[in-house]
This record gives sequence, C-alpha cells and structure tokens, in this order.
Amino acid sequence: TSNDVSKLTDWKVQYSCLPNDKGGIVDDLLVYRVAENEYYLVVNASNIEKDWNWIKKHNTFGAEMIDVSEKTSLLAIQGPKAINTLQKLTKVDLSKMEYYTFTVGTMAGVDNIVISNTGYTGAGGFELYIPNEKVEEVWDKIFEAGKEFGIKPIGLGARDTLRLEMGFCLYGNDIDDTTSPLEAGLGWITKLAKPSFIGKNIFEAQKAGGVSRKLVGFVLEDRRIPRHDYEILDAQGQVIGKVTSGSQSPTLGKPIGMGYVKTEFAAPGTEIFISISGKSLAATVVKTPFLAQV
Repeated sequence: TSNDVSKLTDWKVQYSCLPNDKGGIVDDLLVYRVAENEYYLVVNASNIEKDWNWIKKHNTFGAEMIDVSEKTSLLAIQGPKAINTLQKLTKVDLSKMEYYTFTVGTMAGVDNIVISNTGYTGAGGFELYIPNEKVEEVWDKIFEAGKEFGIKPIGLGARDTLRLEMGFCLYGNDIDDTTSPLEAGLGWITKLAKPSFIGKNIFEAQKAGGVSRKLVGFVLEDRRIPRHDYEILDAQGQVIGKVTSGSQSPTLGKPIGMGYVKTEFAAPGTEIFISISGKSLAATVVKTPFLAQV
C-alpha cells in the first residue's frame, strides 16, 4: 500500500491505496490492524476480485490470505444521531472510540461484529461488519433504535452527495488505474519515505518534477449539474480537463463537481468553464471540502 502501515497499532484504521506499477491506483481501501501480523482490508465491493488477484500476485511474503467478502455484510450508520442510536444496542462505549479506530463486540445481540468509527460521508458515525445470516436481524434492531431520531435508509446516490461535499474521491470516477494519487490530492497517503512500495519511483519523479494535471473542486453558478466526463474548458474554449464527479450540493444549494484540469488552472479562485449541452457554463475552482465554502 502507499501509506505507511508500520505506523498503525492494534485497533487502528488507515486510509490508503494500492498503487499499480504504472503510477495509477488499483483501488483505495481501509487497512485495519488486528494484531502485529494480522490485518483486515476493506476494499471497494466492485473491486474485490481485482484487488484479491493483485495482492495475491504480489504476496511474496508467505502471508495467509482469507477472503470473507461473500460471508460479510456492511452497514454504515452515519450522521449526528448515529452514536445515540447504536449505543442503545451495545455495551461498547462508543463515545470512547476515536475516529479511525475499531473494536469487535456485541451489537444488537449479535456477537463478533466489527464496530468501526469510519465512514465515507463526512457526517460521522460507525460502520458495522456483520455475518450475512445476522444482518437482517441487526438492520431491524438498528431501525427500531433509531426511530426516535428519524433514521432513514439511504442508498449510494445519497451517500454520493455527502462524500462529494467533503471532496472524497470515488474509485471509478475520480481515481482509477490511470490516475496518480499525487494528481488526485492523495499525496498525504503516499509516503515516499517508506523504503519501498510499488510505483514509488514514479511518484518520486512526480513529486520532484510536478504533475501535469490535478484534481480540483469547483462550484457552478448555473443550476445545471456537471456530469462525469463532461469537458472542462478555459476562457478561450480550449479543453483543459474533464469532470469526474458532479451533483447538486444539498448544503450549498448549488451544483458542485470535481475534475482533472491542467495544473496551471488548479489554483482556488481560477475561473473555468464546464461544457454542458453545447454551452460553456462558468465555474470557480475552490478548495475542498466544499462545506468549507458555506
């Protein structure tokens, strides 16, 4: 992984990525340290087989690999009332759990559930890793416990607006096998001081010489939504990049997006244009998270 796993201690979680040998990203993931020689990797569901094959190919250390994906369900209980809801269902003191830590305990009467203070919404909360045969039972008890707080089931469309407002990358949109973590603003999880990792020499060269494009956030004044793969233009109508994610921001009440642009257009405050239905609509590059603009 690109991040420094040696910095982890037991029951801590680390955001990272699996770099490929061409300077791109196989996947982004969470690394859980269970013990000194035991780790739990949480990858994107659409990339399970791809990631498994990649890690297996590079497993020259004799590590035992176990895939529990098909046996495991994940529920992400997110938002300011998540802790109030879940605390009803467990003796684990959730208030003592720091961000990016986890434990294994009983939740909703089910033993051996991984309780993780993580989530990809920016809204706070917990992720629960549950045996498939128990997930419906846990789901029902969570919704009963959360009824007084107005808990609601949401899908990935709703989650997408939340992660985008926080400027979090989505694999397959903002990062993929062709994007460098340094281009994507993920230099903070690319620890070049590590002795070695896949792609390190490529990232060192990018760090030294700079990258030709960068992932930026932008806000439109127009009401139309920027969509994936829409062209990003300069004032002269020249293509300078493309949109990777876009949505209506519920908090800002404006369309927001992220996309790669030539580095010279990446500074906050830069005016760019999004090509939508043949029209060039003005947008402004902003720092992420977008919520900082409120």
